[in-house]
Amino acid sequence: MPVSDRSAPTTGRGIGAVLGEEFSLQEAVGGVRGLAESVVPGLVFVIVFLASSSLAGALISSVAVALGAVALRLAQRGQPTQSLSGIVGIAISAVWAWRSGQAENFYAWSLWTNGAYLLACVVSIGVRWPLVGIAVGLVRDQSTLWRADRALVRLFQWATWLWAAMFALRLAVKLPLYFRADVGWLGATHLALGVPLWALTLWLTWLLVRNARAAPAVPRLPQLP
Repeated sequence: MPVSDRSAPTTGRGIGAVLGEEFSLQEAVGGVRGLAESVVPGLVFVIVFLASSSLAGALISSVAVALGAVALRLAQRGQPTQSLSGIVGIAISAVWAWRSGQAENFYAWSLWTNGAYLLACVVSIGVRWPLVGIAVGLVRDQSTLWRADRALVRLFQWATWLWAAMFALRLAVKLPLYFRADVGWLGATHLALGVPLWALTLWLTWLLVRNARAAPAVPRLPQLP
């Protein structure tokens, strides 16, 4: 069963990027603007904290930048989804760091979410419901038809291992820095292992998933009246 059909876009954003006929790094990360909205708030936090040693100043600056991105999107009548999702993460991180009084806790939420995603990936592979297959099925509106093909299930399992490896690498690198309260290096590795590693994982997933395109078309379920 294929992962895509003739109506599939040539490129896509996020998980949709793995279904395109071609892989566009720029479109996968939401373009230059999407990349900036993902990176700049965290970068501002690190710079302000290291320059001033003020946790409050660093938190206020990063939240202000994230809010500014959302406001700009709304003012230009753009799609604020990516900006809103980013500010939710920044807000949770800021509250966590503010309540604890420890700058390294700005990254605690990221560590917990990566741990949860890693566990979810491993469990999904073990029960033969790989998360990549579920995500692709949702994007292509094909439900769980792909599970009827054992080869495709295995392919999605390998793809899900890629994502598990990404989450595991982040934890392996950042956890020691977190426990040492090394905010400078923690911030740097958070940025380096964020969008760049995510984009690389998307591309590797695309390389795996595109191998399924030579199969016959997947029959679509009839629409309910």
